Amino acid sequence: MIELLSINPSLDRTLLASQFAATRRVQIRNVLTDVSARALHAEIVDRTPWGIAYGIGSDDPVGLSAAEFNSLSSEERSDIRVRIDKAMRARRYGFMYARYPILDAYLKRWAPHGPHDILLEHINDEPFLDLVRGVTGIPELRKADAQATLFAPGQFLAEHNDSHVGEGWRVAYVLSLCAIEWRPDWGGYLQFLDADGDIVAGYRPRFNALSLFAVPCAHAVSYVPPFAPIERYSITGWFRDR
Repeated sequence: MIELLSINPSLDRTLLASQFAATRRVQIRNVLTDVSARALHAEIVDRTPWGIAYGIGSDDPVGLSAAEFNSLSSEERSDIRVRIDKAMRARRYGFMYARYPILDAYLKRWAPHGPHDILLEHINDEPFLDLVRGVTGIPELRKADAQATLFAPGQFLAEHNDSHVGEGWRVAYVLSLCAIEWRPDWGGYLQFLDADGDIVAGYRPRFNALSLFAVPCAHAVSYVPPFAPIERYSITGWFRDR
């Protein structure tokens, strides 16, 4: 069986660690072997039952399974969009993207021993943890959660800072699995902002690239316009010290 998270043995971990130390963020390109990355991409594309996650202002975020989302009427889906747009116009918070909650699925045994379960176990196994510990210089990292995400046209993640350090969050990650040459005008960039609201860095959706950044940190995923293809696949989550 092909491993879904086989690390590229030629990574220059010393260089990556120095890059992270300088800015508290780094994007590791070709992080997995090509065979592993393509196998993981295929599993995510072909075997993920996409639900949806959205947030509106200060309300608790909502996560719907694929079955729950598919049961919504067109009027109910439209109402969600209208309320998100209204919140954003009022300078409140909002987001919407397709997702599959890998950790929840693992704990609740939605698909025992399936590819998503195997992926989560690999993320929490020593080879991958050691890579992240070494690059970030945070040896206390001991576990990670995960969700599969897909930003389709019309979806986005507004500026926020992941201020959950009290819950053990130390490093956010995005394992990008975008298997086409993504154009800048298709949006979907992982953006980092300074105190003045300026974008100081942005990572393009790529294939087989692991973005790591220390939290809290102001960041966003830019709006994906209607003409963009549905290809921005990724695995996201946080590495924790408890």
